[in-house]
Amino acid sequence: METRVLGGSGVRVSTLCLGAMSFGSMGNADAEDCARIVHRALDAGITMIDTADVYSAGESERIVGEAIKGRRDDVVLATKLYNPMGRDPNHRGSSRRWIVRACEDSLRRLGTDHIDLYQLHRPDPDTDLDETLGALSDLVRQGKVLMTGTSTFPAEKLVEAQWCAERRGHVRPRCEQPPYSVFVRGIERDVLPTCERYGIGAIVWSPLNGGWLTGKYSHEVPEGSRFSRLGRGSWRADSPAAERKRALLPELEAIAADAGTDLIGLALAFTLAHPAVTSTIIGPRTMEQLESQLPAAEVLLDAAVLDRIDALVPPGTTLARADIAYEPRAIRHAAARRRTS
Repeated sequence: METRVLGGSGVRVSTLCLGAMSFGSMGNADAEDCARIVHRALDAGITMIDTADVYSAGESERIVGEAIKGRRDDVVLATKLYNPMGRDPNHRGSSRRWIVRACEDSLRRLGTDHIDLYQLHRPDPDTDLDETLGALSDLVRQGKVLMTGTSTFPAEKLVEAQWCAERRGHVRPRCEQPPYSVFVRGIERDVLPTCERYGIGAIVWSPLNGGWLTGKYSHEVPEGSRFSRLGRGSWRADSPAAERKRALLPELEAIAADAGTDLIGLALAFTLAHPAVTSTIIGPRTMEQLESQLPAAEVLLDAAVLDRIDALVPPGTTLARADIAYEPRAIRHAAARRRTS
């Protein structure tokens, strides 16, 4: 499997990254089956595993840690912090107090003495970025973390983090983890160009758009699928956005067939075709899903194929608001954009 350098760090990672969000009660509760998925992925050439403390309330990290025992040196291990890990209001966010505690908790669950890539899961509007980067830099200097990164940060926050690191002597974030797929292309406008400008690696998530780009939602919603579990707002199977996606699937399948691959191969290869993208995260819940995604690492799309995709979903376009993973408070909450006096 091809490897690429992650954000000027000198560390090479595979173009497919194994995402562990589906390990544990959020997806596959069979720890032994999850371990088999991990071993198969490593044997296939995947060198990076991404998880987070919040996935199944820490269970995903424990499963990953147990699965990589004896193979730790073969893995670039990434995890994240920010989301609530209990009712305590200080057990969340990006404060120094929580970063130090969350890191120790993740190290214990993962059964390791260091995290290769430690990422802020979302921007924290309540914490000074200087405070956050200072705490992360201390973890790097202590050897508990080797690289730092962000996830789903807007372009302006990526720039702020780079400037803050330079001016305050902090460790620079080396990686951004944004959502990216044929149906979610908003980051092409600003985030990916910013990553290229500042030498930030991009490890993209949800390249199959929550299962849409596997084709399983072409007609009806399968029992146990993500749509059947969520089924609200823009995630409703009968929403206008869902209908728009469903109408595009036959055309995308035709493009895939002409390119000598299937819809999954087309979707994953599309994300890897962007020059700013280092790796794309696959998040299989079952061995069957993993096997269906591994061949995509060998798929190369030529300009003609990419032009046909652009004609269906224009560059920089995100089809559904539900797929915008982060918006500022002022967009989601009216009080944040209105004067009170």
